This record gives sequence, C-alpha cells and structure tokens, in this order.
Amino acid sequence: MAEVTAVDVLVDGFGRVRESVERVLDGLTQPQLTFRVGGSANSIAWLAWHLTRVQDDHVAEVAGTGQVWTDDGWADRFDLPLPADDTGYGHGSEQVAAVDAPAALLRDYHRAVHERTAAYLKGLSGEDLAKVVDESWDPPVTLAVRLLSVVEDDLQHVGQAAFARGVLPEG
Repeated sequence: MAEVTAVDVLVDGFGRVRESVERVLDGLTQPQLTFRVGGSANSIAWLAWHLTRVQDDHVAEVAGTGQVWTDDGWADRFDLPLPADDTGYGHGSEQVAAVDAPAALLRDYHRAVHERTAAYLKGLSGEDLAKVVDESWDPPVTLAVRLLSVVEDDLQHVGQAAFARGVLPEG
C-alpha cells in the first residue's frame, strides 16, 4: 500500500469541496439559487461564488499565478456589478443579491478553479508545505496551514449552501 502524504490529503479535501459544490448546485432553478433564508441570509449562488472566489484568490496567491477569475475570463462571463478583484469578503445584503448566476456557470467556474488547484497541489512536496507564506500571524502561517484553512472555509460555506437548499420553499 502506498504511503499517503499531506499533499494527498489536501488533494482529497479540495476534491470533497468540488463534489459538495456540484451536489448542492445540481438541478436548482434561478429562484432557488437566489433564495435567501429569512430574506437576508446569503443565497446559494452567493455562497458557491464566494467560496470559489476565495479558493481562486488564495491558491493563486501562494502559487504565484493569476486567478482563474480574471485570467480565464470568468469575471466577464459572470458580468457581476462588482470589482474584478472582489471575493465577497465583507459583502452586505445588496452585494449578496447582486450575485445572480445560473448553476451551470457557478459549477463550471468551480471546476476550473478546482482543476488549477489540483494541478498546483500535485506539484508540491512535503517540504513545500512547511514553508512560511504569511509572517503577519503568530505563529507564522505555513503553506499547509493556508491551504487547510481554504478547505475549511470552503466546507463551511458549502455546508451553509446545503442547509439553504434543504429549507428551500416548496414549488
């Protein structure tokens, strides 16, 4: 049996995020995607977009590459009334409502980000994961910790989207 590495675990974790995003988006209509629990919670569309934007932003930063969002034309395809570098952090109600995208577009953008993430991860070694990528924290943040925090944040948001899907009104 082959040894499982930390990189393998990260690849699996990001794969689980992708599978969960696809499951939560599957078969949803536009009104369902933009429904907001209690009238003001984050919509499924916003949650899927945001978690993908954060993954795209954070992985591109540590990889030293451009983001899929801008480099591959996704910002133009979504045509949101938001700045091109916006990831959704700190959004208010109006900005959440502005993310009105079809399930196929959200899914395809997430797939593109996942592919770039997986390719980056597969090129890493255990030594790479130990490198400090952010010294502004105490203790300083390693690449492994940064990537794990992205997986954790993504899973929280896709869990919120799954909850919202579970309480969608009938009809």
